Amino acid sequence: MTRHILLDSYPLSLLSIPARSTVNVPIIKWSTDCLAAGHEIYVPEIIDYELRRELLRAGKTNSIRKLDSLKASLNFLALDSATMLLAADLWAQVRNSGLSTGDPKKLDIDVILAAQALVLGIPTGDLVIATSNVNHLARFVPAAEWSNIKP
Repeated sequence: MTRHILLDSYPLSLLSIPARSTVNVPIIKWSTDCLAAGHEIYVPEIIDYELRRELLRAGKTNSIRKLDSLKASLNFLALDSATMLLAADLWAQVRNSGLSTGDPKKLDIDVILAAQALVLGIPTGDLVIATSNVNHLARFVPAAEWSNIKP
């Protein structure tokens, strides 16, 4: 079974560290094992934006180059109108149910990420978001800590 794994900002930030260290070696091994097992790993555009803006602000040019190489070597998942329309609908549903996904005046990256996953049209048993924010995302799509996703 091929799993489709979308990276949230924390796992993608670990993979964007240019030098190997005790911090990122485990996720590098995990991602390599996932790819070797035939799984698909995605870099969602909304997460690229979330991470890249901080890397730019901090002047981390080597990490930006690493992020660019990840976009080229993994599956880059671009934003489109269908995704944004679904994200708006999901956001409204959650707000109307009395739950929060973030400040109502801010762009809600978690909802857009969930919409990017859903728009792929992959059965939920074959789809998961690798994240450190399981609670918010699991309202919409399967989500798990990257280290709990078996290659």
